Amino acid sequence: MTGTTRWPGVEDPDHSRWYIERFRTMAQEGVDLQGEARLVDVLAPRSARLLDAGCGPGRHGGYLASLGHRVVGVDIDPALVQAAAEDYPDATWLVSDLVHLDLVKLGEPEPFDGAYIAGNVMDFITEEHRARAVERVAAHVREGGFVVIGCRVSEGFTPADLDALCPAAELFLEHRFATWDLRPWHEDADFAVSVLRRR
Repeated sequence: MTGTTRWPGVEDPDHSRWYIERFRTMAQEGVDLQGEARLVDVLAPRSARLLDAGCGPGRHGGYLASLGHRVVGVDIDPALVQAAAEDYPDATWLVSDLVHLDLVKLGEPEPFDGAYIAGNVMDFITEEHRARAVERVAAHVREGGFVVIGCRVSEGFTPADLDALCPAAELFLEHRFATWDLRPWHEDADFAVSVLRRR
């Protein structure tokens, strides 16, 4: 399973511990960690069922749960999932590789109103498995629901590459921005936030 990810914490628990404490410290210092989640909240109906795909230690899903959304977060790293459960107990946190995501088997059969892949999650999925990860996340979203994917633009993964994955995942592009605070998309942008819809 680890052949699908480049996340260092899978092999190095110290990295996971460092990452957890980094974001806990930032939260204590009052750093704004909710920019991505605010956009998701705008897209979602009230009390939406939301999938936090690649949830890490839970900063996005925890915030959305505090707003009354029903959040299920999944991550490949058990240490990050444990930290999310400790810090944000109002959401559900599960260990899963996005490439093999099957939430029915994990006791979560109800479809989601929306899903999001934030942070650098796409960077950590190996190139040959990105299409499958997008498909598996989208498969858990109801018809007409949204999937928001934010990722760095690189030679290894461009917006055009993401667009090419959409038909197989039954998704289509609705909006694209250069940042999570909705600055206009342009071809020289080094980041892309793509709002996709499930057919």
